[in-house]
Amino acid sequence: MPGGRLTQQERQQISLGLADGLAYAEIARRLDRPTSTITREVMRNGGPTAYRADLAHHATERRTHRRRQVTPRGAAAPAPAHGRDAEAVREYEEMFTTLLMGQGLPKMMSRVLTCLYTTDAGSLTASELVQRLEVSPASVSKAVAFLESQGLIRRERDERRRERYAVDDDVFYQSTIGSARSSAQLAEAARQGVGVLGSGTPAAARLENIARFVDFVAEGITRAAEQAREVLHTKAKAPSDGTAEPASEHG
Repeated sequence: MPGGRLTQQERQQISLGLADGLAYAEIARRLDRPTSTITREVMRNGGPTAYRADLAHHATERRTHRRRQVTPRGAAAPAPAHGRDAEAVREYEEMFTTLLMGQGLPKMMSRVLTCLYTTDAGSLTASELVQRLEVSPASVSKAVAFLESQGLIRRERDERRRERYAVDDDVFYQSTIGSARSSAQLAEAARQGVGVLGSGTPAAARLENIARFVDFVAEGITRAAEQAREVLHTKAKAPSDGTAEPASEHG
């Protein structure tokens, strides 16, 4: 049953697949599950080298129990916006958070960023983040400070003069450009090493190759970001066949 929760037997198969060096996609195919389900399961339970089926199963049961405690029996949960499936949204947020963590972002920072990206307004106050994520104000404060330092979010004030943390198209573009600049700095540092280690030596040659490679990648990222920036300022329009396609806000 591809749509149900993973069983303990399936988790055992995941563990065996990881031990055999199988890719997530292959494990998913064998279990008739989406690859994203396997990726999320492994990454939130120790990663490919530390995943243990029994521990993962018990951890999932504990999470389910905690969620039931958060919403007492008989309590009315707020209706999801736009008629969304609350469980599907939660599963998606967990998957997106897991992917951000896989790219090296710490867990709390990943949770905050996911929360902001999946909020229709694109911005939340610190207290709203605390409420949504059910964490301490100190955790949110630390996370937003880190994300802001990386150029992944920005601060703004609303009409009530409350400080809000926001993500928008320009933030994503600036973050990409910032990443390219960091790569360019790495290339420059590698070239400085050529002079220190002596031109023509094996170590210097290695650093020079690294610099050339990183320069090429950074230039490509910058060029692609500039060319694709318009994509971030488009809205999807529904053509006559009912499928969505991009439409520029600027005409």
